Amino acid sequence: MTAPKPSNAEAAQALARQLAATADGALAYLRSVEPDAAADLDVLARRESDKPAIVIVGETKRGKSSLVNALIGAPGLSPVDVAVSTSAYLEMTEAPTPQARAWQPGHEHPVEIGIEGLVTWGTAGGVLPDGARPPRRIRIGYPSPLLQHLTLIDTPGTGGLDPAHAEVALAAAEQATALLFVVDASSPLSKPELDFLIQASKRVNLVMFALTKTDAYPGWRTILADDKAHLKTHAPRFGNSPWFPVSARLAETAAQMPPEVAAELAKEARIDELAKALRQVAGRRGLLDRANLLRAIRSEMVRRDLALGEQMTSTDPDPADAARAKEQRQQLAARKRTDSRQWSLALNTHVQRARVESTSSLRTSLSEIQEDYLGRLDKFKRNDLEALPQSIDAALHAVSLRLSADLERRFRQVGEEVLSHAFPPAELQHVLGRLNAQLGHALNTKPQRDAGTDNVMVALSAGGIAMMAGRGAMAGASALGAGAVLGGGLLLPVVGVGIGLAAGAFILYKRRVAGDRQQAKVWLREVIGESRAALTDEVAHRFTDLQYALTLALDDAIERRLKELDEHIGKIDQALATDKATRAKKKAALTAERDALRARVKQVDEVLAKTRGLAPSSASAAVKTAAKPPAPASTASTAGGTP
Repeated sequence: MTAPKPSNAEAAQALARQLAATADGALAYLRSVEPDAAADLDVLARRESDKPAIVIVGETKRGKSSLVNALIGAPGLSPVDVAVSTSAYLEMTEAPTPQARAWQPGHEHPVEIGIEGLVTWGTAGGVLPDGARPPRRIRIGYPSPLLQHLTLIDTPGTGGLDPAHAEVALAAAEQATALLFVVDASSPLSKPELDFLIQASKRVNLVMFALTKTDAYPGWRTILADDKAHLKTHAPRFGNSPWFPVSARLAETAAQMPPEVAAELAKEARIDELAKALRQVAGRRGLLDRANLLRAIRSEMVRRDLALGEQMTSTDPDPADAARAKEQRQQLAARKRTDSRQWSLALNTHVQRARVESTSSLRTSLSEIQEDYLGRLDKFKRNDLEALPQSIDAALHAVSLRLSADLERRFRQVGEEVLSHAFPPAELQHVLGRLNAQLGHALNTKPQRDAGTDNVMVALSAGGIAMMAGRGAMAGASALGAGAVLGGGLLLPVVGVGIGLAAGAFILYKRRVAGDRQQAKVWLREVIGESRAALTDEVAHRFTDLQYALTLALDDAIERRLKELDEHIGKIDQALATDKATRAKKKAALTAERDALRARVKQVDEVLAKTRGLAPSSASAAVKTAAKPPAPASTASTAGGTP
């Protein structure tokens, strides 16, 4: 007689027991070999929250914030802005009325900012009150049916997924019950996106994918098939993850249409299918939390496996490796002695050229605004003439946003060019990687530098520039507003700049112009002239700070690299001084420990494989992807595979 099939509740209880038992055994092992890591995981195991959290991550301009707004039924709530703040994430929770509060670094209690304050406090273009610091977290309360079941966390758009942006998203991901990774239908997954996905999911077992903007790209099914095949090849862990093709724009349009039309648009938008899947995830929170703990333990085991591999290599050193390291050190030390003046001149040249180009571009933009409005003033009607100050204020704000983006690009370019003078390509990537490792945990903000001007026509609000001031500050450098990061990973000064009309400009316009077009032209030239002077001065300050920062960064990078080479040479010399039998004995012990570790990882993988049924189903079967056979999945070692 066939045994009765266990009920869903019984199966869930059995899985919960297995997850807990496996986690307990793995944690006991980690306590014996990695007590600090085990202590961190013990905190994770005891952590409790009011509701399950779905953390939404992804590149800038993928439609992430628009998707959040569509899910909670509040168009425009989460700022849809390419310059969203890099220092804060938005936490969406249920509330009877719309509300928002922000947590600043160093302050225990939040600031009530209201929904209207989200642009000011949550975007790089926002001008914070005097003395305020960019927040680390903004909690938004909203009366949404979906938020009754879960919390949505909208992380900042991670343009290029660079470390200054990504650290905030990674910090938010550690709170996740599940991750929703957002990509759009314009192109397949990129390597930076895939690398970030692997990093973000080290402590999150369940990852879902949303493919946005399906209304804008008719070929989205082909992109979906390519993305799935790419994951099966390069990240097999996510090969069978659920995908949800959606269109936030269609959902927003449906909300404004008559019921008979809205239903069809909403069906095509597929937002409801994703919301249903998220509610299913919320209902499985207990099991998912246990699976997340086990996933985090596995990630620590993989890290331990890699460390054991490095130790095994060090027991059998290559004398030629020591010779190469000594030669690199001699060359670098020699370059430091002989090329310091050359590096300084190169830095000055690059900075001054970038400053001149940036200033020239700025003057061109302001001149175009002036000529455009001077040409239109004679044709303005009375209402247009009265609204001229507001129009100019908006135009100046747009210039400041473009200037911020231009400065960020130029800062990054100068940094790459300068450090390339000191290090060849292979060493440069190593140095940048090490610098980023030191700076990755240094995202606390500093008070803004007051960049106000003394004139009454324009108000300049420049985000303070957090500089790397000396070797000790390298690990404490801060990012504020929109941070710039070198391609390889060096944190650079922050460049947010905002400009607009001061109250005096509005008063003078009202008193002097009063419908007089000639006086309006005089007023316009004065405003543009003072804006040009204020922004030109600010650009000069920014590049002066940049030159100082890179001078210190270059010196620090060289000193760090010399120290690393000295340590590497010392380890090789120490290993070579040990007799061969002792080294062989040590290597055998490490091999045995690694084999035991990999056996534990295999056991963890077998249990985690049973959690795949916790994932919700993908979007309806009616959504067919393009017929395309998946590429064969790559194989990875038991412990060294995707965490």
